[in-house]
Amino acid sequence: MGVAENLNEVLSEIRLAERNAGREESSVRLIAVSKTKSADLIREAYDAGQRDFGENYVQEILSKAPLLPSDIRWHMIGHLQRNKVRQIIDKVSMIHSVDSLKLAQEISKEAVKKGIVMPVLIEVNIGEEDSKSGAAPEETVSLAEEITKLPGISLKGLMCVPPVCSEPSESERYFDRLRELNIDIKDRKIDNGSVCELSMGMSHDFPEAIKCGATMVRVGTRIFGERDYSR
Repeated sequence: MGVAENLNEVLSEIRLAERNAGREESSVRLIAVSKTKSADLIREAYDAGQRDFGENYVQEILSKAPLLPSDIRWHMIGHLQRNKVRQIIDKVSMIHSVDSLKLAQEISKEAVKKGIVMPVLIEVNIGEEDSKSGAAPEETVSLAEEITKLPGISLKGLMCVPPVCSEPSESERYFDRLRELNIDIKDRKIDNGSVCELSMGMSHDFPEAIKCGATMVRVGTRIFGERDYSR
């Protein structure tokens, strides 16, 4: 199948997962993860109606965005170095991977310079893995408190990449933990009602993530095929 057919199949599965979880239709937003994929493939998904695309690397956003329609909403979902923030601050619609106060402060500084407010998510290292970036779960609520004090930045929720599990259902305990952290933030009234997004679930486990409360799922391989890292 081509990109458009793959996209429609994924969207159908998202709608089914919403119904199975008793969720409202279209309560979950699909982020099509286009890292390593060409502008031509992204345009195929765009022509099929997709508008939200996720990239892991600043350079890929900078190289692809000028070749594609301006109404695409780019999401920075990979690790972001502080010295790269100013390059994308006015080119992305959301940064999913804020993992420290220093990074949040840099985003705040550059957003204020541009006169914008940047929506962000805190990336939580939900499995507490040494190989992954992200804030420690026990530090997430206090980090949220500090971020909400900064100008030019709006904390919208949390993101995670759980450990690799042999069965998709095993990911549910990590998704539930992220949801509980989001509830903790709300209970502390840190967010004034704006921390409502949970970015979790990928090609192999997004139905389980939706069951656990995901509002955004990040799906790449199911839409675009296997990634090519040889370039």
